[in-house]
Amino acid sequence: MPVSRISAAFEKAKSEQRTALVTYIMAGDPDMETSYQAMNALVENGADLIELGAPFTDPMADGPSIQRAGQRSLKAGTKLRDVLALAKRFRETNQTTPVILMGYANPIHHMGYEAFAAAAADAGLDGSILVDLPPEEDQPVRDAYAPHELAVIRLATPTTQAERMKAVAHGASGFLYYVSVTGVTGAKRAVVSEIEPGVKLAQDTSGLPVCVGFGIKTGEQAREMSAISDGVVVGSAFIDIISGMQQGKSRADVIESIGQLTRELSAGLNRNGETA
Repeated sequence: MPVSRISAAFEKAKSEQRTALVTYIMAGDPDMETSYQAMNALVENGADLIELGAPFTDPMADGPSIQRAGQRSLKAGTKLRDVLALAKRFRETNQTTPVILMGYANPIHHMGYEAFAAAAADAGLDGSILVDLPPEEDQPVRDAYAPHELAVIRLATPTTQAERMKAVAHGASGFLYYVSVTGVTGAKRAVVSEIEPGVKLAQDTSGLPVCVGFGIKTGEQAREMSAISDGVVVGSAFIDIISGMQQGKSRADVIESIGQLTRELSAGLNRNGETA
């Protein structure tokens, strides 16, 4: 079910002549109720897939916004099992939107790959992106995920050459996440013409949908990336909205702003020119 749920999401977007919108939030930032309401607002306003961040003490691939979100989540006491519980709560009312756990290998290794895979499947997760676990080291994860049909989603970058792309693609499932710039999340903006050959290489090598992320914050930027990809990933822009609660914004205002940005992004990804 999980991998097929991911496939169905991309097939639905393609049939509607649009690029899929993949959205990211940090679970537990600043609390689980806000995260739950944010997930629903994302879906209600056009998100096709949700990446759910699991906070970690040493988030080496994350930029300042997501690092701070992780710190806020950890300060609130969020554990990996809390992230799973959030996904399970979301699944009580939504059986179609794929939810991908995005984070680091250490907490999952600590729980045990088999135990995590069983718990993730029970919670209704569809797979994971473990940013610090290269293909050469993720066989135990793949073995644990296989009975539950959980996706092992890998990362590719502009520096990924053809031979390396074969290794990235081998054993990957769900989709590939193409990191459009070198550096950390949300740091800078990619140039479409510069990354188009790499995205095409990822598509041709893997046979999977390829989603472009890092640095995309507006509908116009999303529209640019939609021309070369199967999906566009937006994270830091939503994290920045949620951080407004630290400055006194109400949860209701934050959730409304999340909905507005999601609608803007979704409209940008609509290839037939109609608004979402």
